[in-house]
Amino acid sequence: MLITYHSHSCVRISTRSHEVLVDPFFTGNPAAQTSADDVPADFILLTHGHQDHVGDTEAIARRTGATVVANYEIASYFGHKGLSTHGMSIGGAHDFAFGRLKLTIAHHGSGYPGPDGNMLYFGQPAGLLISAEEKTVYHAGDTALFLDMKLIGERHPIDLAILPIGDNFTMGVDDALHALELLKPKSVLPVHYNTFELIRADVDGFAKGAEQRGVRPVVPEVDRPFEL
Repeated sequence: MLITYHSHSCVRISTRSHEVLVDPFFTGNPAAQTSADDVPADFILLTHGHQDHVGDTEAIARRTGATVVANYEIASYFGHKGLSTHGMSIGGAHDFAFGRLKLTIAHHGSGYPGPDGNMLYFGQPAGLLISAEEKTVYHAGDTALFLDMKLIGERHPIDLAILPIGDNFTMGVDDALHALELLKPKSVLPVHYNTFELIRADVDGFAKGAEQRGVRPVVPEVDRPFEL
């Protein structure tokens, strides 16, 4: 399994047979180095409905034929646009061609700009537990720290936790480090930081704190894949 960090919260998981893209925000993303026209995808997983996570979902799905997997509200929205979709809800799990996906809680918002400028309700935000090729990846989405992370870690041994550290809209460095103590993953990939000035964070300090807690930090260059 290869993991590619495409900046912000966008991560691509490449199994032996499928490309799984999470929160594909390329257009308008100052940290992105890949165009939405070039990224491969068989499945697009969305954690919630904010524009910097939904991003280029529609364009990529139309180009690649990828199935959009998200909460029921987001899946319904894209289904009405003619895309292939699969709706889920918090706590539910499903077996897909790439592996098994389970939605967890996340404490955040989920709204998308409608054609009249008003926000559309896009359902509950979610975290993603992805199990494939005998590995488990937990993408927390945009979230605050919450105590049930301990339960997630106890029930699902995590090989890689993908956690936001940018503060203001999500956990900051200190809370993300505490999340590691609850989740107890083998390794951690920090996301949702430094894309914009408002979410600038000390990623080196986070990496050192992770090491002190016995968790291997992975801070790759954008678009450079690493093996899990």
